[in-house]
Amino acid sequence: MKVAIIPARGGSKRIPRKNIREFCGKPMIAWSIEAARTADCFDRVIVSTEDSEIAEVAREWGAEVPFHRPEELANDYAGTVAVMQHAVEWLQANGEDPETVCCLYATAPFVSASDLSRGEELLQEQGSSYALSVTSFPFPIQRAVRITESGRLAMFQPEYRNVRSQDLEEAYHDAAQFYWGRASAWQGGEPLFGEGTVPVVLPRHRVQDIDTPEDWERAERMFRAMYPEACP
Repeated sequence: MKVAIIPARGGSKRIPRKNIREFCGKPMIAWSIEAARTADCFDRVIVSTEDSEIAEVAREWGAEVPFHRPEELANDYAGTVAVMQHAVEWLQANGEDPETVCCLYATAPFVSASDLSRGEELLQEQGSSYALSVTSFPFPIQRAVRITESGRLAMFQPEYRNVRSQDLEEAYHDAAQFYWGRASAWQGGEPLFGEGTVPVVLPRHRVQDIDTPEDWERAERMFRAMYPEACP
């Protein structure tokens, strides 16, 4: 059994109600629900939330909301693994036997059905614990600088000052879209970043964190430019 779990708590601080705020004509969470349903690789698409309004919107767009997430797993400090552990344990306690469970973020409008399917394929082919969406940094992280207390610039890694950028190792970061995982890995609390994880590499133009109003505006502009037919 393959299940998509979409975590969507109601207490977003920087962008209030962002999981159901309208994004390019639909509630934000609707884009993730539709991608999961279109992927045709899930037996169930479930939203994990403590918020009744989010639950209602999720159901309207075709997701299940069969349980109420505990309040202690809906605060600013609740981690992804703990939220997923709760969902897996609920499924098992209610007669289901999930093999693979995908954590799909509610604020990932650029996620595609094909990427979700590719993630599941990689998980199975590689025999890994997790398959995680990542993308490359647009600039060598070895050349990153910081602003000092005196207002000047200093390199984090000055040993790379004279190394050509093309000779530096490429670095990647979490694309914040989806984490495929085996139910046993979620239950066992295995770390997401490690030897047990394979990358699902996404192009940078389809990755956008949405944590601030500026992020939101940029994401909408990008989405409308890339998918004009999907926007009213």
